[in-house]
Amino acid sequence: MSKDLAGIPLAARALQAHAGLIDVLQPIAFVVVSMVLFYALRHLFFTMNRLFGRQRHPYLDITLADWPSVTVAIPAHNEQQVIDQVLARMVAVDYPTGRLKILCIDDRSTDETPAILDQFAALYPDRILVMHRPMDALPGKAAALVDATALVSGDIALVFDADYLPGPGLVKQLVAPFFDPEVGGVMGRVVPYNSDTNVLTHLLELERSGGYQVDQQARANLRLIPQFGGTVGGVRVAALRSIGGWNPYALAEDTDITYRLAVAGWQIAYQNRSECYEEVVESWQARYRQMRRWSQGHNQVLFRHLLPLLRSPHVTRRERIDGALLLGIYAMAPVLLVGWLVLYLLWLCGDNGSGLLLMLAVVSYGTFGNAAAFYEIASAMRLDGERDKVKGVPLILIGFFVSTYAATAGFLAAIGDVVRPGRVRWQKTPRYRGQVTGTPDPAAPAPP
Repeated sequence: MSKDLAGIPLAARALQAHAGLIDVLQPIAFVVVSMVLFYALRHLFFTMNRLFGRQRHPYLDITLADWPSVTVAIPAHNEQQVIDQVLARMVAVDYPTGRLKILCIDDRSTDETPAILDQFAALYPDRILVMHRPMDALPGKAAALVDATALVSGDIALVFDADYLPGPGLVKQLVAPFFDPEVGGVMGRVVPYNSDTNVLTHLLELERSGGYQVDQQARANLRLIPQFGGTVGGVRVAALRSIGGWNPYALAEDTDITYRLAVAGWQIAYQNRSECYEEVVESWQARYRQMRRWSQGHNQVLFRHLLPLLRSPHVTRRERIDGALLLGIYAMAPVLLVGWLVLYLLWLCGDNGSGLLLMLAVVSYGTFGNAAAFYEIASAMRLDGERDKVKGVPLILIGFFVSTYAATAGFLAAIGDVVRPGRVRWQKTPRYRGQVTGTPDPAAPAPP
């Protein structure tokens, strides 16, 4: 029998190496599975609360009030396909004359967006103000909001993306929570209107339903920290200024402002019945880029604000725990990939019993959990009266694998931002509505 230099049989050394590797990998597998199962139980707990718990809608009945002055900010970068429709909706909202200003931010557009904005401003000079950012300005939505802050007048600043379609009562619904002096931010519900386009848009409708109808509302019920989503929501101007304004380098300015408000002691309100309609992406390539950017921005906030959140005297224990879990949601993607790799290595090393069992647990979590778990989505379809759409829930597995890969890439990019701070790489989300030409007609109907 051949021997190495130490005289120990190679076969015996191989067995020792396998045993040593198994001893190292098993604790890692246990930690990973424990983490993913904990997140799965969190999703299940939120689902049970939404289905059977007491529902909080504290600001729903505010319809008559001395409404404060509001500025609606609409950042727009090359949005000629959609910008006229959101403006046509916005000038028709039900809000007192003279107390609503619409601030359109032309963010370095190179298409017809500036001309369309100027045409609307000429039609409604008392309501619409246009700001044109120079071409050499720092890119990104957060930077655009920073530049526009000086032009914000009034007590409340609402933010809408250019592709969103608000209803006539939405502004009042979003402003109502600010009558509570402890509320610093508010978020409404986002509903896709182009969900019938293809499989991807249908899956995104399911994801949005689970995320808003169940996850966000459950966190509001439990007095946790609902997340301001960057659009269909807003902030109290005094609160925004007290924390230093928007962060121009944040890719996820919504998550960033949510945690900075929470750390400073401001409450975030969620309005589940305040719906606004969005155009979700219609290609997997665009979905990958969007998820990667969200993950990168979200993990930037994780690295910046986890410790301040845990140390803040203004945050309750339950808010600290859930806030930390929410910050870690995108970081779970690389954790899952590490778990799969570890479990596969255990299987190769002959650890067939516990290895396969743990792999099943991880894959089961991957199938039934992540940003919006299967049972959250199915429950949301039931609550929305869309039971037929539950048939598409198994297809979420397709989106899950794409999201896991994109979120992992975003996590690695966020680590790169820690090493080389100050970089801003903004990728615009494509639009899919028909091209707009000619003079805008505010009376023309927008998509449903």
